[in-house]
Amino acid sequence: MPISPRLAELDAFLLELNRASAAVILPLFRGDHGIENKARKGEYDPVTLADKGAEAEIRRLIALHYPDHGVIGEEMGEDRPDAEFVWVLDPVDGTRAFVAGLPVWTTLIALRFEGQPVLGSIGQPFIGEVFIGQAAGSRLVTAGGERPLKVRAGRPLSEAIIATTDPEACFNAAEMAAWKQLRAASRLARLGCDAYAYAMVAAGTVDLVVESRLKSWDVEAAVPVIAGAGGLVTDWRGAPIGRHGGQMAIAGDQALLDEALGSLRDAAR
Repeated sequence: MPISPRLAELDAFLLELNRASAAVILPLFRGDHGIENKARKGEYDPVTLADKGAEAEIRRLIALHYPDHGVIGEEMGEDRPDAEFVWVLDPVDGTRAFVAGLPVWTTLIALRFEGQPVLGSIGQPFIGEVFIGQAAGSRLVTAGGERPLKVRAGRPLSEAIIATTDPEACFNAAEMAAWKQLRAASRLARLGCDAYAYAMVAAGTVDLVVESRLKSWDVEAAVPVIAGAGGLVTDWRGAPIGRHGGQMAIAGDQALLDEALGSLRDAAR
């Protein structure tokens, strides 16, 4: 069946999921998070009550309204990942920022149709923003209303604002060398914004984001939001980003992406 006739209904449901997850997360932000370390000995990968509670609530609502849909989530694994419709969830992307009380964490929700992400949202409920998109267009939803999103095209790398999360933690030696080339060639670089930086590309305030070591739930919500705003999401070779994440580049236009890929391709894997 074609997806287009159902997108309005699913778009409205996606906003409902954002509201429901926010109701779980916000009382815990800058409060008692209930932090656990889910990493192996000697490493740190925090998970909080907000991560677990929000994902549980999103899954509950999906099961209630769309029991035939599959779900893939960072905290609770896979349920029918090969279904026609599959929701891909990261309830708190940027848990380290969340733990630190910094409002750049986001809730990432994507919907796959026949294996491809067709609808996505990047929500920041503390600020009161939901960036939501599909191929036909993207928009910012706030308490004050809605406005369309459009990337800022036509910026060469020398004039670009670029971002990544944590190069020292996320990049290997070759990736770090590529990042340093991009940073030296750009006008301004920002660190530590996690997926909120993706939203800023869609909003036209950041021009390029590069990341590595991503999982599917880190990636898929960004694809429809950026595409609907006129931007591009690829791997470090310039190919469409895979469902399993890895290396990602988000750019406002093809010319800037091509310029960035000149540095990134040597570190592509």
